[in-house]
Amino acid sequence: MKKLLLGAMMLLSFGAWAQKKAKVDPTAATKDAALNALNNAYEADKKTALQIWDFAEVGYKEVKSAALHVQHLKDAGFTVQTGVADIPTAFVATYGSGSPVIGILAEYDALPGIIQSASPERTLVPGKTAGHACGHHLFGTASVSAGIAVKELIASGKLKGTVKVFGCPAEEGGSGKVFLVRAGLFNDVDAVIHWHPDDVNAVTTTSALANKSAKFKFYGVSAHAAAAPDQGRSALDAVEAMDNMVNMMREHIPQETRIHYVITSGGKAPNVVPDFAEVYYYVRHPKRKDVVEIFDRVVKAAEGAAIGTGTTMKYDIIGGTHDLLINKTLAEAMQTNLEKVGGVEYTEAEIAFAKKIQPTFIGAPVDVATAGKVKPLSYVNEGNSGSTDVGDVSYAKPTVGLRAATWVPGTPAHSWQAIASGGTEIGTKGMLVASKTMALTAIDLMSNPALLNKAIEEFKTSIGDYKYKALLGDIKPALNYRD
Repeated sequence: MKKLLLGAMMLLSFGAWAQKKAKVDPTAATKDAALNALNNAYEADKKTALQIWDFAEVGYKEVKSAALHVQHLKDAGFTVQTGVADIPTAFVATYGSGSPVIGILAEYDALPGIIQSASPERTLVPGKTAGHACGHHLFGTASVSAGIAVKELIASGKLKGTVKVFGCPAEEGGSGKVFLVRAGLFNDVDAVIHWHPDDVNAVTTTSALANKSAKFKFYGVSAHAAAAPDQGRSALDAVEAMDNMVNMMREHIPQETRIHYVITSGGKAPNVVPDFAEVYYYVRHPKRKDVVEIFDRVVKAAEGAAIGTGTTMKYDIIGGTHDLLINKTLAEAMQTNLEKVGGVEYTEAEIAFAKKIQPTFIGAPVDVATAGKVKPLSYVNEGNSGSTDVGDVSYAKPTVGLRAATWVPGTPAHSWQAIASGGTEIGTKGMLVASKTMALTAIDLMSNPALLNKAIEEFKTSIGDYKYKALLGDIKPALNYRD
């Protein structure tokens, strides 16, 4: 009898110890409510995303796309301020009161010159001039939906604090968020959450390249190219001279640098010496200081080209973004939530779509099953090869983001294949992964003061004594940079 009693006491003791050691999430019920709400919103969100996919509006011209998001936020009970930071298609939607204040970033601009139907075969769409080759139709929709899910929890008393959804236009080259940061719109925010479409499910743990861009305009003298060429001064010659000098300069700059350009205007007829020509340049580097120095050398090349061709030159800064600061405290919290949400599962029809489009990629096909997996958390010191204006937000407040598999595995960004996947349920399924992960992370930040405080302290350490200054200076938003 004593042995039985002793055994029972040991079992009870072990049970109490195990219960104490077990990780019990006090927000589990709140998170389940958010997941259910987002599941219920999925069909409406899918409709919104595909509408914006069809709008395909380029940077600072996202009138219909922004209006659709604004209307949904207003209908959900948010107070929405539009036209912020001197940008007609930017907005800030707010719900709740007091601290903490959690921001969620939304993007919705398309890329010019990339057109495709929702087909695994290369198909142009008559009348289209742009396409969502970076998936921002999914980006904005997931962010708005996550914000609304958090709002409902505040309204029901399950959360306390404030949620803000930031409508961020022109990420693709227009540096829209930089103007929002510069205008102080993140000053009262405690932490910021974002995401991006991709072909994997992973928390963002790599930095991004700082970037500075400008349009260089050359002015010459027109003349008959055959009858009086000596009377002309070719602006196109100046562009080509500049391009040649910059291309030679590539040998003498840090190897991590990326410089690319496109001639946006080069004349209209071969027999007329062009009196105007324009070239659009990006300069990128992992360090913002180096970007500024290399950009200044590009400007010198433009000045030399103008002198050598007898033309005049001016340039307009279009954008400038910081590198991206990684907050490991927030990344670890978001990783836990991403693992809880998981990836996606393709239907037989979607697998067939994937297998049909994958041979159009350069390189070996990636296993379709990777869309259902979540990559483990890992950090690298060097930045990746892209840039984002989220970088400037990360220098303003603790920031965390993820990538969700909205494209067939192996799909490159800024491609017709990305547009195709994004126009199907392959894209919207991944969008749901993102909205859920962001909502759960917001719940953690609003429920766990210790987590938020730790993230803020890490942010302060990362910033050090650096005083933020926009790389694009004090220019106004280049609202017509896509014209």
